[in-house]
Amino acid sequence: MAAIRILVGSVYGGALLTARKIGQELETDGHQVVVLENPKLGDITGNDDALLVCTSTTGQGEVPPNLLPFYVDLRDQLPQQPGRPFGVIVLGDSSYGDTFCGAGTLMEEALFETSARKVGDSLKIDALETLEPESEAVPWAKSWVNGI
Repeated sequence: MAAIRILVGSVYGGALLTARKIGQELETDGHQVVVLENPKLGDITGNDDALLVCTSTTGQGEVPPNLLPFYVDLRDQLPQQPGRPFGVIVLGDSSYGDTFCGAGTLMEEALFETSARKVGDSLKIDALETLEPESEAVPWAKSWVNGI
């Protein structure tokens, strides 16, 4: 079974509730899961757990305030994570056009710069189409964990 750290970026709580539900479901399947509501860079150094980013997108495709310090530190310090598996679930609103799910793209790019290894395609959940993001996120996460 896998050890997974879920890095949460949430403004109104949707991504946090989604991350918690994913955590519960994966723990039921026997995985060790830590949901990090206010992740710090130190939460990913000193271990090699798989990383799952579960974030909403704010403003014009930006990282939410609770995830922003982690993102900035990751970009500034670039702690190398060669081969470390990661995945991205991002909640957004397609009416924002080009910036739809931008926070997920930013996190993905930052993790690539650390030499982490992306597993599967990112899951982009559109608020205009899905009222309960966990209904898409949980099955995706259960499939994703098989690839790490």
